[in-house]
Amino acid sequence: MENGSKNVFTNRNFCLVFLGALVSEIGAILFNFAAGFYILEISGNNAFLQGLILALSGAVMLIMTPIGGVLGDRINKATIMFICDYIKGGLIILTNVLMLLFRSPGAHIALLFFVSVTGSAVSGIFSPAAGSLLPHIVEEDQLQQGNSYFSIKNSLQGIIGIVLAGVLYAAMSIYALFFLVGACYVASGVSEMFIRYEHKRPQERLTVRVALGDIKGGVKYLGTQRAIVALMASILFINFFLSPVTGNFIPFFIKTDVAGAPSYIFSRLLTPELWASVFSVLTGISSLVGAVILSSRPQIEKVGRRTALLLCWTAVVMIALAVSYWQLVARGVSLNAFLLLFCLGCVILGALIVNINIPLNTTVMRVIDKDMLSKVSSLISIASQGLIPIASVLAGAVLQYMGSTVLLAVCALGFTTAAVMLLLSKSAREI
Repeated sequence: MENGSKNVFTNRNFCLVFLGALVSEIGAILFNFAAGFYILEISGNNAFLQGLILALSGAVMLIMTPIGGVLGDRINKATIMFICDYIKGGLIILTNVLMLLFRSPGAHIALLFFVSVTGSAVSGIFSPAAGSLLPHIVEEDQLQQGNSYFSIKNSLQGIIGIVLAGVLYAAMSIYALFFLVGACYVASGVSEMFIRYEHKRPQERLTVRVALGDIKGGVKYLGTQRAIVALMASILFINFFLSPVTGNFIPFFIKTDVAGAPSYIFSRLLTPELWASVFSVLTGISSLVGAVILSSRPQIEKVGRRTALLLCWTAVVMIALAVSYWQLVARGVSLNAFLLLFCLGCVILGALIVNINIPLNTTVMRVIDKDMLSKVSSLISIASQGLIPIASVLAGAVLQYMGSTVLLAVCALGFTTAAVMLLLSKSAREI
């Protein structure tokens, strides 16, 4: 590990990881935005089909994540990262070539299923390695600062990536946009090739039996961390009820309520798709400000009760948004008023989420042993992401057959339940 310094950007490895992640994740934002709207466009606004693709992609990533956890503790993490980025870039470019050759909507949907599911399998290998690299390249007292800068990066992606996605989706052909995405992943892989840190390769040869033993060992180790498990159990339910809002509701709301309206606020400046960009940009700006503030503050030592209280406020915001949609949009009172209220909700949610995620991630990196971090990160990812595929399918079905009001009401109820559970947890207050 390199010597500690006042700012983590004096660390060459951190800079390479940061820049590589920024480029590849902007590519991911461009792809997910374009693919989501393109599938709705060529499928006749079929929300269930969109939800099915999200669900299958999430399920495959879930299956591959524990394998990625085992590999991340045995193989150089930087090597895993750049190989995975090269593979994802190549897959998207290959899929794009095939889309150019086979122009029918059915062929394009099948190809998008293929690249989404296959890319998710690669991401399952990539994520545990990338998520556990930071403690190996920065000093312990720089972890909150490093995590804060990564959150700033995520916010910048939300601002730059989503704005670019909305503009480029309207201005470019889908083929040119997908080639750009593939190039982003390749460029990220080039950056990650130059990351260097001390890696100790285990002497034991990796076999299926050894891999299963590693996974079992990670489960057993995580079982000793009761406070972390309590926090992750609540975050699992939060993800279950947040993913339908971002992945299902917003595209459907844009395509049905906004695009189908005779007029809407700022229609001369913003296409319906650009309104989705506005929501993400506002969330990103709010998260950016919160992360900048946290990056300059001392590391937070106790996060359990603080996280529970912040989740309670998140539940309050979600309830307000659900009631607002029912009163203003479903009843035809004012689409414009809901658009403005949803923008305000995005600002508040962005601030709340970043103040939950950064201290929580920092605590996990401090508490968990470094040689167990990839496996434990993969298990935490499974716990927090495990129900998202089911949530995507159910949300797509609810939107298709019962509408947005019911979906938002169910999500608001879920947020409330999860927040109360964590607030009442004794184990969560211990950390």
